[in-house]
Amino acid sequence: MRAHLVRVDAVLVQAVIAGALSFSHLHDLAEAAGQGGWKAWAYPVSVDLLLVAAWRRMRDQQRAGVPAGGPRLWFLVALAASLGANVTTAGLLDLDHVPAWLRVVVAGWPAVAFFGGTLLAHTPRGPEAPVPPIPPVPPVTDTDEDAESHPASAPVDVSERDALPAPSSTAVPALDPVSGSDPVPTAEPVSAPSAATIPAVPLPPALVERLRALADEHHSTTGRPADPDAVRARLGLPPSMTPSVAAHL
Repeated sequence: MRAHLVRVDAVLVQAVIAGALSFSHLHDLAEAAGQGGWKAWAYPVSVDLLLVAAWRRMRDQQRAGVPAGGPRLWFLVALAASLGANVTTAGLLDLDHVPAWLRVVVAGWPAVAFFGGTLLAHTPRGPEAPVPPIPPVPPVTDTDEDAESHPASAPVDVSERDALPAPSSTAVPALDPVSGSDPVPTAEPVSAPSAATIPAVPLPPALVERLRALADEHHSTTGRPADPDAVRARLGLPPSMTPSVAAHL
């Protein structure tokens, strides 16, 4: 633990010394290039802040698995400015007679630093989340419109369909067409029983609604009334129920 603290303290001391020397060299160079007063102290602050910001953004993007070309470029620019100031103040140039190109570089540094800091501040830290694609909307066809205008009726219970009442053998007396109250006695014609003549029997309400829905669907599709035998076949009823189906259409 103590060795770790000593190593960290040594790194921090070295960083403080290097930063102080670089800060002083940048100040001296800016002052020699004609930037006096508080402006000479602002230049080293600008260079060091750009260096630290580029380093932190480059490290964050590398951890996120994103290419860090932009932050690495601005890190190299700030590092070149700091190293250039250190080398220039070492006696390679006469600070009393600074060349014109160096004055231009020092004067244009604030705009470069502002541009680099703005790009670093607006660079995303991680990969952007992909936008889910919007599923295509299926086109509306005539079949879908018919299905919406004619919803399917409720299914008919098989047990209710099979439990049909037996045909009634009692004939219903007809009403008097004049008064409408007293039944008129009619003579029943005597004819031989036929297997094809089967009286209609009442159907359950659910079955009546189902066969009327099928008849309406057939009429809306073809424009013709539905065939009782076809409706009976679609309902799965025996052939003997055709008259009953026809009576409710």
